[in-house]
Amino acid sequence: MRFLLYNICYGTHGNQKKLPLLGMLGRTQNHLDEIIDFIADENPDVIGLIEVDNGSYRSGRKCQVEKIADTLGHFHSYRSKYAADSRWQHVPIYNKQGNAFLTKDTIQAEKFHYFERGMKKLVIELELEHVNFFLVHLALSFKVRQQQILHLYQMIKQTDRPYILAGDFNAFTGEDEIRLLMSASGLQNADLKLQPSYPSRRPKRHLDFILHSPKIKVTDFRMPRVELSDHLPLVLDFEVLPDKS
Repeated sequence: MRFLLYNICYGTHGNQKKLPLLGMLGRTQNHLDEIIDFIADENPDVIGLIEVDNGSYRSGRKCQVEKIADTLGHFHSYRSKYAADSRWQHVPIYNKQGNAFLTKDTIQAEKFHYFERGMKKLVIELELEHVNFFLVHLALSFKVRQQQILHLYQMIKQTDRPYILAGDFNAFTGEDEIRLLMSASGLQNADLKLQPSYPSRRPKRHLDFILHSPKIKVTDFRMPRVELSDHLPLVLDFEVLPDKS
């Protein structure tokens, strides 16, 4: 199977090149088509998208996840990054910001977990036939991020199936921030070279991770050097090992 993880920055990176920061408010329709073309060329079985627009004026009031799914012929699962009772649900643009999974195969089940702390609280858990996925976007604050990682450990230890934990961890000091999580859970980093993923033009920070349980066998891992977002995409080819029991 092939899994692609991508923080697409709401499809605004084309505008950010011209107007940093303010570019986040620009319209995204044309640039999103370039992102879709790239994803289609990679032909992933499962896609984890961070920072997608669910229909603000930026995307012409259209849900980016639905457009990508319709173009690729994928199933999809989307949810706002903010909890239902968050004040950000009442703020324009923010209330259209979320994360999503897209899959070729039928989604067996989905769960939406929420951290106790942080502005961005969402964790999407996706169950496919042979493997589970968890998708996260952790806090910018180091203290809050550490609390979220502890909460994340409590979530993932509940599953007894092969699983992948992926997302934008905002780990400004790299793998060191999640070493305890990996040690306690048995998770392994798919990127053995510890390559930086941000910013895409000249990567310096290792913010994005794909971690996997021992029953996942990595056959290939890479970060295509494309600048369609401020983050590089991560591509994992893997197999689910048979249960010896």
